[in-house]
Amino acid sequence: MEPSRAFLTTLAVLIALLHAVLAVTATGEKSMTSDEIAHLVAGHAYNTRGDYRLQPENGNLPQRIAALPMSLAGVPQPPVTRESWRTADVWNYGHELFYRQGIVADQWLWLGRGMIALMSAATGLLIFFWSRALFGWRGAFLSLALFVFCPAFLAHGALATSDVTMTFFFVASVGAWWRHLEQPGARWAAVSAITLGLAFVAKFSAVLLPLMLAIIGLGWAAGAARAGGWGAPLRRLARTTLVHAFATWAIIWVFYGFRFSAFAPELAEGANFNHGWTWILPGMGASGTVIVALRDAHVLPEAWLYGLAFVLQFAKARGAFMSGDYSVTGWVTFFPFAFVIKTTLPLLLLLAGGAIAGGFAAARKKIAALRPLLPLAPLFAVYWATSLASNLNIGHRHILPTYPVLFIAAGWLGRWLDGRRPFMAIAIAGLTMWHAGESLRARPHYLAYFNPIVGGSENGWRHLVDSSLDWGQDLPGLKRWLDANARGERVFLSYFGTGDPGHEGIRATQLPTLPDVGPPRRWHALAPGIYAISATMLQHVYSKVRGDWTLELEKEYQQLRATEPDLLAFQNDPAHRAALLRDVPAENWSIAWKRYEQLRFARLCHYLRVRAADAAIGHSIRIYRLNAAEIEGATGPSLDAWRQLIERTVTRAEPTAPAASPR
Repeated sequence: MEPSRAFLTTLAVLIALLHAVLAVTATGEKSMTSDEIAHLVAGHAYNTRGDYRLQPENGNLPQRIAALPMSLAGVPQPPVTRESWRTADVWNYGHELFYRQGIVADQWLWLGRGMIALMSAATGLLIFFWSRALFGWRGAFLSLALFVFCPAFLAHGALATSDVTMTFFFVASVGAWWRHLEQPGARWAAVSAITLGLAFVAKFSAVLLPLMLAIIGLGWAAGAARAGGWGAPLRRLARTTLVHAFATWAIIWVFYGFRFSAFAPELAEGANFNHGWTWILPGMGASGTVIVALRDAHVLPEAWLYGLAFVLQFAKARGAFMSGDYSVTGWVTFFPFAFVIKTTLPLLLLLAGGAIAGGFAAARKKIAALRPLLPLAPLFAVYWATSLASNLNIGHRHILPTYPVLFIAAGWLGRWLDGRRPFMAIAIAGLTMWHAGESLRARPHYLAYFNPIVGGSENGWRHLVDSSLDWGQDLPGLKRWLDANARGERVFLSYFGTGDPGHEGIRATQLPTLPDVGPPRRWHALAPGIYAISATMLQHVYSKVRGDWTLELEKEYQQLRATEPDLLAFQNDPAHRAALLRDVPAENWSIAWKRYEQLRFARLCHYLRVRAADAAIGHSIRIYRLNAAEIEGATGPSLDAWRQLIERTVTRAEPTAPAASPR
């Protein structure tokens, strides 16, 4: 007897919830990732204070969702008299909220992640029902299985960020729009319009949706025109476009409290954006002119327009890293490369085989047979075209919205999951099980997953960093390793992320870190001990000293290195400091130390990148036990000694280790 529709639907819901459970339980071993603190503290301020200046560039809706448990419980926030509140410094304000007020930080982080995990599960159900409509139950369960065990969704599906929420609304918006066009009536028109409006408060990448919907609409109109001409379809498209535009405009206003100003009136005194309008607008050209016109006419809320301007400005140039290369405008190959190396091999094989078989099948049929795929194609094509042209190459997560299209399309292979085609059924089932096995083998380090094409996750740091590998998530793992392997040894830490090492019980001398939050780092000399370096810091992606080590940098470094004794005395010896201040202002000493610290750390990292690590924590933090001779060779006064140290290390290392030499 065939299982009932209700049973199969219930099973799909349970499998989607399994995905959420797998994702959120894996994060139990992970610290706060870089963007989560901003999403949570901003969402809490939106929900409880009605002030929209904190983190306006990352979507109002997902931040509100993630912070909802904190807001409902009334978790206290730092006073509005804090400088970090007045300047909308979300990083320092969030650091104080989570780590300086005595709240149970891990609990609220976990609950916020749980809220986003539900959005990820909902995305899985969208994939399931769409695939079922196209390919039946077998195809639907195949699509769902591929989603459930996808390392990328298991990584980001339980982080308190906006990427998965926006992925949900991309899929939901194009699906609801297509259903509305195919089934006229108020019900689907309302669903489509509301979904589109919510997408526009989920993330600013929603600005791509109008083009996607326009392509879908014209494709629908072309089909409808065969029956009675273009007039009626185009008039309907015009009417419904106006309805959708009005609904989107209204929903944006709803989420900003029907108030133009980003500033809560009772909290506005002395407050500002973190970067003011005069800083964010220069060089934006026509888009800036349009945003200013909309702002001055109060067409849309100030915070929404500011967030859009922020995204456009920062997308123009941003530090990026790929396989040893550096850029501020990215590479057209970045996202294809990220897709190939961060997608499981069995999924790549399924997609390739399905594409080939589907191409042959489509060649034997009329174009009309491909009509059900019409809503998916513009989503995939427009998003990929935009990604290829993007200058913002900082993370594999930015192509997440294209994966559901592939999962749904893979449902076509479900037609072969029956006893009449045993070879194909076994091959598809085997690849799906391999996909699940790869995912489980990567657990709980889903964020750092890389496939064997680049040697697996242990080699990922050579190719991509930031949110593709190292987003600050492995402080708890570092604490456990130090407790087991380095008791009594001095620890130096260079951390990329917004977690708090002290909160995790890590006592370390701070090397350069990003973002620079909390108390100022003390100036210090380097000494033998344990050096724990986040991969993003090791690769110097966002450093002013990234790339090749030049003779000019070496000269500047040695000049500053000669002042190290005075720099340390300036900090530690009041009498010496007073003498030094007679000749050089305090500000100049601080500037000199920051530059020296940057150069010293860069020179050290050039050596560490070719040296085998003693351990790797979650594939994202690399551990080096350095002795006095290594530190002297890597940071000392002799350029020849530094070069020889690197050359000796390279000859002992694997062939893929990149050598560094001044030029």
